[in-house]
Amino acid sequence: MSRITLGRYGFSIDVRDDENHLATALTVEGLGFGTLWINGGQLDSLDRLTELLGATNTATVGSSIIAPDRFTATDVAQVFTQAEKVAAGRLVVGLGSSHRSGALTHLNGYLEDLSGVPQERRLLAALGPRAMTLARARFAGAMPMLFTEAQTASARQALGPDRLLSVGLYVVLDEQPDGARTAARRPLKFLTTLTGYRKSLIRQGFTEHDIDSQSNHLVDSLVAWGCPAEVVERARRLHEAGADHVHLTVLGEGSQPTGANAARLLAAEFG
Repeated sequence: MSRITLGRYGFSIDVRDDENHLATALTVEGLGFGTLWINGGQLDSLDRLTELLGATNTATVGSSIIAPDRFTATDVAQVFTQAEKVAAGRLVVGLGSSHRSGALTHLNGYLEDLSGVPQERRLLAALGPRAMTLARARFAGAMPMLFTEAQTASARQALGPDRLLSVGLYVVLDEQPDGARTAARRPLKFLTTLTGYRKSLIRQGFTEHDIDSQSNHLVDSLVAWGCPAEVVERARRLHEAGADHVHLTVLGEGSQPTGANAARLLAAEFG
């Protein structure tokens, strides 16, 4: 099975900024980010993916993630076919699964209807051991998030050397702990209410109190904050633990850099 090229670093494009997000994507691509991601909460239409492909030149474009409960396999197959016409070889389909009982069984059935998207162009947002097994068997690899370095190493061992491992990392470019943690807690408060993420964090050694209180220990272990050099060092540690690709989602409130400004600051530290 051939491997799609993601590059070492990816960057989330905020498509809610309708007037500027395509120009931002072109700038981010030019800074050397190998993959441009659209996070699932912003994926109101699968056409967002083909729009991003059409606005850029070389970067891979990925969904992080497409929820099978929201878009049918037919929907996904159709957008993949269209993407191949717009920019052949550049779309990677990141799929999730629901956080309810029987989600993986449902996902297996979904894949049966997704034969138009080849295995080497699919990634699974796998968090637990059963999902990692499925990612190895029926996907090009896994794309978890909220993983520590230790959990990244465990995922690499589960996937083996021949599958892709893309790890999502939330980032706040702020050296002040209070401001950085406040921005970091915004997505964590929601994600930690979801069963799959909660179970994943327990497996990683966090306590119920850490999760419920959004403790500093939890935030600091899962979110990279500080100056650009400190953030990129955290990403490098994920690479050292076994990630092929680190997908950066920059969070910001007020004066904290986001978008193209954040991408420039981070790219300057890639070396």
